[in-house]
Amino acid sequence: MVKQDKRIDLRVTEAEIELLDEYCELVGKNRTDVLREFIRSLKKKMRNAKEYSI
Repeated sequence: MVKQDKRIDLRVTEAEIELLDEYCELVGKNRTDVLREFIRSLKKKMRNAKEYSI
């Protein structure tokens, strides 16, 4: 079975895209790589949120 990637279209403000581009330049990565890394980091953020929730 072939795994199909999904596509996300996202609307952002000019300020948000400038911030993303500035970060990408700083770390030497493209937008796609930075956004994928952020999405992957959500697992850890979710675990931390569950630990501190009431």
